[in-house]
Amino acid sequence: MPPRSRRDNSEPLIVQAARDRERHIDQVTSYGYFARRGPKRHVTVTPRPLRYWQYDPASPRVTALTVLAVAAWLGFLGWRDGAAAAAAEAPVALGLGLLVLVVSTGRFTVSDFAVSTDIAGLRQTSSFGVVPLVLIGEVVPGAPPAGWPKAKGRGGWWPGRHRISVRHLDPDGETPKAFTAWVRDPAAVADALGRPLRD
Repeated sequence: MPPRSRRDNSEPLIVQAARDRERHIDQVTSYGYFARRGPKRHVTVTPRPLRYWQYDPASPRVTALTVLAVAAWLGFLGWRDGAAAAAAEAPVALGLGLLVLVVSTGRFTVSDFAVSTDIAGLRQTSSFGVVPLVLIGEVVPGAPPAGWPKAKGRGGWWPGRHRISVRHLDPDGETPKAFTAWVRDPAAVADALGRPLRD
């Protein structure tokens, strides 16, 4: 039987949410950033498979800004010091631009206990991005409906991705919040979150 993801009425919601957050981090960090390769070799207890994950490349906005920054840098050097100086600096500029794009790549992950945005290279699970499943109320396709709290965006649009909106509670168990994400399969994500995709 899979671990519970809905509220257990025998304990306060914030207690279960806090515990599920820690369980989520344990389950997610048992896998490397490339989850398809399976659990890490040093893990002694085989973790349950992750319910859903997808990799989110840097958003088109970040990509465009990075390309513009690199072009502006090299253009300025070419104007100030000549084409030879710009050509000599190009490997460094392109390398730093590529690094920005790699660091901006994320993984949207749903475990048995929570959903999070995981960051390559910096920290595998961003502590501010974990939302326990017990706090999730609704999952709808598209933009947040009227009356929802202002939604925080996760990831960015890419071809083949569809926007979903998720309404949830803050870790205090009372404050309503929401986030949006661009996902490959909205129905599969809603199923992983334990909520039907509302029409």
